[in-house]
Amino acid sequence: MATPPRLEPLLEQFDWACLRLLNRMTGPEFDSGSGIPVAVQPMTDEEYRWEPVPGCWSVRRRADGPGPGANVLVGAGEWGRDSAEPRHPDPPPFTTIAWRLSHISEMLAIRADYTTGRHTMTSDHYRISGDALGATQAFSDAAEAWRAALLAADDMALDTVGHSAYPYGSDAGEAFLDIVWWVNQEVLHHGAEVALLRDLYRAQHSA
Repeated sequence: MATPPRLEPLLEQFDWACLRLLNRMTGPEFDSGSGIPVAVQPMTDEEYRWEPVPGCWSVRRRADGPGPGANVLVGAGEWGRDSAEPRHPDPPPFTTIAWRLSHISEMLAIRADYTTGRHTMTSDHYRISGDALGATQAFSDAAEAWRAALLAADDMALDTVGHSAYPYGSDAGEAFLDIVWWVNQEVLHHGAEVALLRDLYRAQHSA
């Protein structure tokens, strides 16, 4: 099936955002934006879970319990991501690379499931990675799943309200094209946050 022309620029933007984030986490180099390759070391587990300020939210072993201000660890497996029920604190806690990366990976995976999958995945089913390599692979897999959902969309699907039935957002009341745009913004802004935290970690540990 041919990609609808109005989806093409959003798909290109998504691919570029994912590639830049993956290269920024794994190396051996990334594009600084000027077209000049910049060398980068793969992200370590310590960096992945680095808490630059007190009271951070992160991913933690279930045996250790939630972090400050959290009352639940969401996700499946040995590790969970800090959260709070029924609502998050205001202002929200500062979050680690691990928290941000697992958040966008979960979002992509579950949105893909609620677009072209079985419509059964929840945050409680999503497996949280406690290490950088596993988290990077999880992001790559989730991005591929969402990309496949995009490629399955025709013009009618792009205009269909509720084509994505993702249960944690406004998807049920939005045209799919608007959701595609929103997901791109999530990857772009959280990807930029991850890149900035990598820069801060490097600066702190090379001083």
